[in-house]
Amino acid sequence: MLDPQGLYTWEPKGLAVVDMALAQESAGLVMLYHFDGYIDAGETGDQIVERLLDSLPHQVVARFDHDRLIDYRARRPLLTFRRDRWTDYDVPSLDVRLVQDATGAPFLLLSGPEPDVEWERFAAAVQQIVERLGVRLAVNFHGIPMGVPHTRPVGLTPHGNRTELVPGHRSPFDEAQVPGSAEALVEHRLTEAGFDTLGVAAHVPHYIARSAYPDAALTVLEAITGATGLVLPGIAHGLRTAAHRTQTEIDRQVQEGDEELVSLVQGLEHQYDAAAGAESRGNMLAEPMDIPSADEIGLEFERFLAEREGDG
Repeated sequence: MLDPQGLYTWEPKGLAVVDMALAQESAGLVMLYHFDGYIDAGETGDQIVERLLDSLPHQVVARFDHDRLIDYRARRPLLTFRRDRWTDYDVPSLDVRLVQDATGAPFLLLSGPEPDVEWERFAAAVQQIVERLGVRLAVNFHGIPMGVPHTRPVGLTPHGNRTELVPGHRSPFDEAQVPGSAEALVEHRLTEAGFDTLGVAAHVPHYIARSAYPDAALTVLEAITGATGLVLPGIAHGLRTAAHRTQTEIDRQVQEGDEELVSLVQGLEHQYDAAAGAESRGNMLAEPMDIPSADEIGLEFERFLAEREGDG
């Protein structure tokens, strides 16, 4: 494998600010990370990243070489044409940023398009960055399509070696093989290297998985703030407002929908209620409900990915 350091460059000003922050944060920094392009039902992770960058002060600490990592023919960047010439190019950006929460506390955010190639080298590069920037906990997040109704609380599947930071939730299956992702590989390699890792996957109703679902993003954000101590009330408020509007619109569409759609939602509600019983919020696949097989889960993921590619 080529030297991972060849995949990224440091931004001196941003790095100096991180070093100043580390002098005050002896325990180390939290790093959140999420990549565009993989399965993210309900645009769960995308919504959180977008609101973090739109609402909070931040600056770049490290930049990855997008020319080496991105397949432009698979995901063509947009160019703007006006009258007789090209006037703008939407350059892909895969960066590590230093962000400040509502109290001014610093944390890191790694985001951008998922690398198409050199995953192992990329994961090794992220590990180098984690070591250099004194990361105490690396947290990733996304949504997965599940057979659950939108009329019930959003469930979570925590993973990594610090799942106790998201109490009251457990995995609904023992083992499954699904299409891989750079995000999952980074978590796997960091865990192997002895770093603290946490992943948070929201259960998004499969019938709305291809649309933005703020309820899922809000539930994930609350889990992240609870696990890390980050203070993000403005983002939570915005997601809560959006979630109320979205739920109202979904209910309207279901009520105006055909009998098959109404029957689907009602069936999922009965299934949820029977399975949840006295379990705590979010554990929506408790016994005695039949757990989907690994093949069924893999097929659901592949179907969702195929639909995304078809939209593109």
